[in-house]
Amino acid sequence: MAVTAQMVKELRGKTGAGMMDCKKALTENDGNMEKAVDWLREKGIAKAAKKADRIAAEGLTHIEINGNEAVIVEVNSETDFVAKNDGFKKLIKDIALHLLEGKPSSVEEASKQTMAGGSVPVEEYINNAIAKIGEKISLRRFTILQKEENDAFGGYLHMGGRIGVLSVIGGTTDEEVAKDVAMHIAAVNPRYVNRDSVSDEEVEREREVLTQQALNEGKPEKIVEKMVEGRLNKFFEEICLVDQGFVKDPDQKVGKYVSSKGGSVKGFVRYEVGEGMEKRDDNFAEEVMSQVKK
Repeated sequence: MAVTAQMVKELRGKTGAGMMDCKKALTENDGNMEKAVDWLREKGIAKAAKKADRIAAEGLTHIEINGNEAVIVEVNSETDFVAKNDGFKKLIKDIALHLLEGKPSSVEEASKQTMAGGSVPVEEYINNAIAKIGEKISLRRFTILQKEENDAFGGYLHMGGRIGVLSVIGGTTDEEVAKDVAMHIAAVNPRYVNRDSVSDEEVEREREVLTQQALNEGKPEKIVEKMVEGRLNKFFEEICLVDQGFVKDPDQKVGKYVSSKGGSVKGFVRYEVGEGMEKRDDNFAEEVMSQVKK
Protein backbone atom coordinates (compact mmCIF):
# COMPACT_ATOMS: atom_id res chain seq x y z
CA MET A 1 0.00 0.00 0.00
CA ALA A 2 1.38 3.41 -0.98
CA VAL A 3 2.15 5.70 1.96
CA THR A 4 0.84 9.22 1.36
CA ALA A 5 1.80 12.53 2.96
CA GLN A 6 -1.69 12.70 4.50
CA MET A 7 -1.15 9.31 6.19
CA VAL A 8 2.20 10.48 7.55
CA LYS A 9 0.58 13.66 8.84
CA GLU A 10 -2.22 11.72 10.56
CA LEU A 11 0.28 9.40 12.29
CA ARG A 12 2.31 12.38 13.45
CA GLY A 13 -0.81 13.88 14.99
CA LYS A 14 -1.53 10.65 16.86
CA THR A 15 1.96 9.96 18.17
CA GLY A 16 4.06 13.12 18.05
CA ALA A 17 6.82 11.15 16.30
CA GLY A 18 9.01 12.67 13.57
CA MET A 19 7.94 12.66 9.95
CA MET A 20 10.54 10.16 8.73
CA ASP A 21 9.85 7.80 11.64
CA CYS A 22 6.14 7.94 10.82
CA LYS A 23 6.81 7.22 7.16
CA LYS A 24 8.98 4.23 8.08
CA ALA A 25 6.36 2.92 10.52
CA LEU A 26 3.67 3.07 7.86
CA THR A 27 5.92 1.47 5.26
CA GLU A 28 6.87 -1.36 7.63
CA ASN A 29 3.19 -2.02 8.38
CA ASP A 30 1.76 -1.73 4.87
CA GLY A 31 -0.07 1.50 5.69
CA ASN A 32 -2.00 0.08 8.69
CA MET A 33 -2.40 3.06 11.04
CA GLU A 34 -2.96 1.14 14.28
CA LYS A 35 -0.05 -1.21 13.64
CA ALA A 36 2.14 1.78 12.78
CA VAL A 37 1.25 3.41 16.12
CA ASP A 38 2.16 0.21 17.97
CA TRP A 39 5.40 -0.12 15.96
CA LEU A 40 6.48 3.38 16.99
CA ARG A 41 5.67 2.68 20.63
CA GLU A 42 7.54 -0.63 20.58
CA LYS A 43 10.60 1.21 19.26
CA GLY A 44 10.26 3.79 22.02
CA ILE A 45 9.64 6.56 19.49
CA ALA A 46 6.09 7.32 20.61
CA LYS A 47 5.03 7.24 24.27
CA ALA A 48 1.38 6.47 23.61
CA ALA A 49 -1.31 6.60 20.99
CA LYS A 50 -2.77 10.06 21.33
CA LYS A 51 -5.64 10.24 18.92
CA ALA A 52 -6.50 13.67 17.62
CA ASP A 53 -4.88 15.72 20.37
CA ARG A 54 -4.00 18.70 18.21
CA ILE A 55 -6.24 21.57 19.24
CA ALA A 56 -6.90 23.95 16.37
CA ALA A 57 -10.55 25.03 16.14
CA GLU A 58 -11.87 27.84 18.32
CA GLY A 59 -15.09 28.13 20.30
CA LEU A 60 -16.40 27.30 23.76
CA THR A 61 -17.87 24.55 25.86
CA HIS A 62 -20.83 25.24 28.13
CA ILE A 63 -22.74 23.39 30.84
CA GLU A 64 -26.35 23.78 31.95
CA ILE A 65 -27.82 21.89 34.92
CA ASN A 66 -31.53 21.62 35.64
CA GLY A 67 -32.48 19.35 38.54
CA ASN A 68 -31.59 15.77 37.66
CA GLU A 69 -30.61 16.60 34.09
CA ALA A 70 -27.55 18.36 32.71
CA VAL A 71 -25.99 19.03 29.33
CA ILE A 72 -22.47 19.81 28.16
CA VAL A 73 -22.08 21.28 24.69
CA GLU A 74 -19.34 22.50 22.34
CA VAL A 75 -19.96 25.19 19.74
CA ASN A 76 -17.14 26.11 17.38
CA SER A 77 -16.14 29.41 15.79
CA GLU A 78 -13.32 30.35 13.45
CA THR A 79 -11.48 32.70 15.81
CA ASP A 80 -10.88 33.05 19.51
CA PHE A 81 -11.97 36.68 19.22
CA VAL A 82 -15.51 35.64 18.31
CA ALA A 83 -15.56 32.98 21.05
CA LYS A 84 -15.07 35.77 23.61
CA ASN A 85 -17.95 37.79 22.17
CA ASP A 86 -20.99 38.19 24.47
CA GLY A 87 -23.30 37.36 21.56
CA PHE A 88 -21.50 34.05 21.02
CA LYS A 89 -21.70 33.25 24.74
CA LYS A 90 -25.46 33.92 24.69
CA LEU A 91 -25.83 31.72 21.62
CA ILE A 92 -24.15 28.72 23.24
CA LYS A 93 -26.19 29.17 26.42
CA ASP A 94 -29.43 29.37 24.43
CA ILE A 95 -28.49 26.21 22.53
CA ALA A 96 -27.65 24.38 25.75
CA LEU A 97 -31.01 25.32 27.29
CA HIS A 98 -32.76 24.10 24.16
CA LEU A 99 -30.90 20.78 24.24
CA LEU A 100 -32.05 20.19 27.81
CA GLU A 101 -35.65 20.82 26.81
CA GLY A 102 -35.69 19.18 23.38
CA LYS A 103 -33.43 16.22 24.29
CA PRO A 104 -32.37 15.42 20.71
CA SER A 105 -30.34 12.26 20.15
CA SER A 106 -27.88 13.81 17.69
CA VAL A 107 -26.58 17.11 16.32
CA GLU A 108 -28.54 16.45 13.12
CA GLU A 109 -31.79 16.02 15.06
CA ALA A 110 -31.05 19.06 17.20
CA SER A 111 -30.50 21.23 14.11
CA LYS A 112 -34.00 20.48 12.84
CA GLN A 113 -35.75 21.16 16.17
CA THR A 114 -37.35 24.51 16.91
CA MET A 115 -35.45 26.56 19.47
CA ALA A 116 -36.95 26.40 22.95
CA GLY A 117 -39.21 29.39 23.51
CA GLY A 118 -38.86 30.48 19.87
CA SER A 119 -40.17 29.78 16.40
CA VAL A 120 -37.04 29.13 14.33
CA PRO A 121 -35.11 25.87 13.92
CA VAL A 122 -31.75 25.57 15.69
CA GLU A 123 -29.98 25.52 12.32
CA GLU A 124 -31.62 28.78 11.28
CA TYR A 125 -30.86 30.31 14.68
CA ILE A 126 -27.18 29.53 14.16
CA ASN A 127 -27.26 30.81 10.57
CA ASN A 128 -28.74 34.10 11.78
CA ALA A 129 -25.87 34.40 14.24
CA ILE A 130 -23.39 33.72 11.44
CA ALA A 131 -24.95 36.55 9.41
CA LYS A 132 -24.54 38.96 12.34
CA ILE A 133 -21.08 37.86 13.46
CA GLY A 134 -19.67 37.24 10.00
CA GLU A 135 -17.91 34.01 10.90
CA LYS A 136 -18.72 30.32 10.58
CA ILE A 137 -20.30 28.89 13.74
CA SER A 138 -21.28 25.27 14.25
CA LEU A 139 -22.82 23.07 16.92
CA ARG A 140 -20.25 20.32 17.13
CA ARG A 141 -21.40 17.97 19.88
CA PHE A 142 -23.30 17.63 23.14
CA THR A 143 -24.05 15.08 25.84
CA ILE A 144 -27.11 15.00 28.09
CA LEU A 145 -26.63 13.25 31.44
CA GLN A 146 -29.14 12.26 34.10
CA LYS A 147 -28.71 11.52 37.79
CA GLU A 148 -30.68 10.14 40.74
CA GLU A 149 -32.01 12.32 43.57
CA ASN A 150 -29.16 11.26 45.87
CA ASP A 151 -26.43 11.96 43.30
CA ALA A 152 -24.56 15.13 42.43
CA PHE A 153 -23.50 16.83 39.19
CA GLY A 154 -20.13 18.52 39.03
CA GLY A 155 -19.74 21.14 36.32
CA TYR A 156 -16.43 22.85 35.63
CA LEU A 157 -15.31 25.19 32.84
CA HIS A 158 -11.59 25.82 32.52
CA MET A 159 -10.15 28.94 30.82
CA GLY A 160 -13.63 30.34 30.30
CA GLY A 161 -14.82 27.23 28.51
CA ARG A 162 -11.80 25.98 26.54
CA ILE A 163 -12.24 22.77 28.54
CA GLY A 164 -15.58 21.68 29.98
CA VAL A 165 -16.21 18.75 32.31
CA LEU A 166 -19.47 17.35 33.63
CA SER A 167 -19.19 14.63 36.29
CA VAL A 168 -21.81 12.48 38.02
CA ILE A 169 -21.09 11.31 41.56
CA GLY A 170 -23.40 8.73 43.10
CA GLY A 171 -24.29 8.28 46.77
CA THR A 172 -23.82 11.92 47.78
CA THR A 173 -25.45 15.25 47.00
CA ASP A 174 -22.22 17.13 47.77
CA GLU A 175 -21.73 19.26 44.66
CA GLU A 176 -18.31 20.43 45.86
CA VAL A 177 -17.01 16.85 45.74
CA ALA A 178 -18.44 16.46 42.24
CA LYS A 179 -16.84 19.73 41.15
CA ASP A 180 -13.48 18.71 42.65
CA VAL A 181 -13.60 15.56 40.54
CA ALA A 182 -14.55 17.59 37.46
CA MET A 183 -11.56 19.90 38.03
CA HIS A 184 -9.28 16.87 38.32
CA ILE A 185 -10.66 15.49 35.04
CA ALA A 186 -10.06 18.83 33.32
CA ALA A 187 -6.42 18.81 34.46
CA VAL A 188 -5.47 15.13 34.03
CA ASN A 189 -7.78 14.01 31.21
CA PRO A 190 -8.59 10.38 32.12
CA ARG A 191 -10.24 8.27 29.42
CA TYR A 192 -12.25 5.89 31.59
CA VAL A 193 -13.92 5.83 35.00
CA ASN A 194 -12.29 2.57 36.12
CA ARG A 195 -10.51 -0.56 34.86
CA ASP A 196 -13.78 -2.36 34.17
CA SER A 197 -14.56 0.33 31.60
CA VAL A 198 -11.50 -0.58 29.50
CA SER A 199 -12.24 -3.16 26.82
CA ASP A 200 -10.47 -6.54 26.90
CA GLU A 201 -9.25 -5.79 23.38
CA GLU A 202 -7.51 -2.57 24.46
CA VAL A 203 -5.95 -4.24 27.50
CA GLU A 204 -4.64 -7.13 25.38
CA ARG A 205 -3.26 -4.75 22.79
CA GLU A 206 -1.45 -2.77 25.49
CA ARG A 207 -0.10 -5.99 26.99
CA GLU A 208 1.33 -7.00 23.62
CA VAL A 209 2.97 -3.61 23.11
CA LEU A 210 4.47 -3.62 26.62
CA THR A 211 5.74 -7.17 26.14
CA GLN A 212 7.47 -6.27 22.89
CA GLN A 213 8.88 -3.12 24.52
CA ALA A 214 10.44 -5.17 27.32
CA LEU A 215 11.88 -7.73 24.89
CA ASN A 216 13.32 -4.93 22.74
CA GLU A 217 15.01 -3.56 25.89
CA GLY A 218 16.81 -6.89 26.19
CA LYS A 219 15.04 -8.02 29.35
CA PRO A 220 15.13 -11.81 30.08
CA GLU A 221 11.90 -13.52 29.07
CA LYS A 222 11.40 -15.00 32.55
CA ILE A 223 10.97 -11.53 34.11
CA VAL A 224 9.16 -9.91 31.19
CA GLU A 225 5.72 -11.09 32.34
CA LYS A 226 6.16 -9.58 35.80
CA MET A 227 7.47 -6.34 34.29
CA VAL A 228 4.52 -6.15 31.92
CA GLU A 229 1.99 -6.54 34.75
CA GLY A 230 3.68 -3.70 36.63
CA ARG A 231 3.65 -1.48 33.56
CA LEU A 232 0.05 -2.45 32.85
CA ASN A 233 -0.92 -1.20 36.31
CA LYS A 234 0.82 2.07 35.47
CA PHE A 235 -1.16 2.19 32.22
CA PHE A 236 -4.43 1.88 34.16
CA GLU A 237 -3.34 4.64 36.54
CA GLU A 238 -2.78 6.92 33.57
CA ILE A 239 -6.14 6.35 31.87
CA CYS A 240 -8.59 5.41 34.67
CA LEU A 241 -10.01 8.22 36.79
CA VAL A 242 -10.43 6.34 40.08
CA ASP A 243 -6.83 5.05 39.93
CA GLN A 244 -5.25 8.47 39.39
CA GLY A 245 -3.60 10.53 42.12
CA PHE A 246 -6.03 13.30 43.05
CA VAL A 247 -4.74 16.70 41.87
CA LYS A 248 -5.53 18.31 45.21
CA ASP A 249 -3.82 15.48 47.12
CA PRO A 250 -1.56 13.36 44.86
CA ASP A 251 -0.97 10.82 47.67
CA GLN A 252 -4.66 9.90 47.54
CA LYS A 253 -6.41 8.21 44.61
CA VAL A 254 -9.51 9.89 43.20
CA GLY A 255 -11.57 6.79 43.96
CA LYS A 256 -10.49 6.84 47.61
CA TYR A 257 -11.21 10.56 47.89
CA VAL A 258 -14.74 10.15 46.55
CA SER A 259 -15.47 7.08 48.71
CA SER A 260 -14.23 8.97 51.80
CA LYS A 261 -17.07 11.41 51.11
CA GLY A 262 -19.57 8.55 50.86
CA GLY A 263 -19.81 8.59 47.09
CA SER A 264 -18.69 6.82 43.93
CA VAL A 265 -17.92 8.01 40.41
CA LYS A 266 -20.77 7.13 38.05
CA GLY A 267 -19.49 8.86 34.93
CA PHE A 268 -18.10 11.97 33.30
CA VAL A 269 -17.83 13.83 30.00
CA ARG A 270 -14.82 15.98 29.13
CA TYR A 271 -14.77 18.28 26.10
CA GLU A 272 -11.72 20.24 24.98
CA VAL A 273 -12.45 22.80 22.29
CA GLY A 274 -11.29 21.67 18.88
CA GLU A 275 -9.86 18.29 19.91
CA GLY A 276 -9.67 16.08 16.87
CA MET A 277 -9.97 19.04 14.49
CA GLU A 278 -7.26 20.77 12.50
CA LYS A 279 -7.48 24.28 11.16
CA ARG A 280 -4.06 24.83 9.61
CA ASP A 281 -1.40 22.83 7.79
CA ASP A 282 1.37 25.13 8.95
CA ASN A 283 4.65 24.41 7.17
CA PHE A 284 3.87 20.73 6.59
CA ALA A 285 4.64 21.02 2.86
CA GLU A 286 7.82 22.94 3.67
CA GLU A 287 8.89 20.22 6.08
CA VAL A 288 8.33 17.56 3.43
CA MET A 289 10.41 19.50 0.90
CA SER A 290 13.21 20.06 3.41
CA GLN A 291 13.42 16.29 3.94
CA VAL A 292 13.43 15.64 0.20
CA LYS A 293 16.34 18.06 -0.30
CA LYS A 294 18.51 16.31 2.30
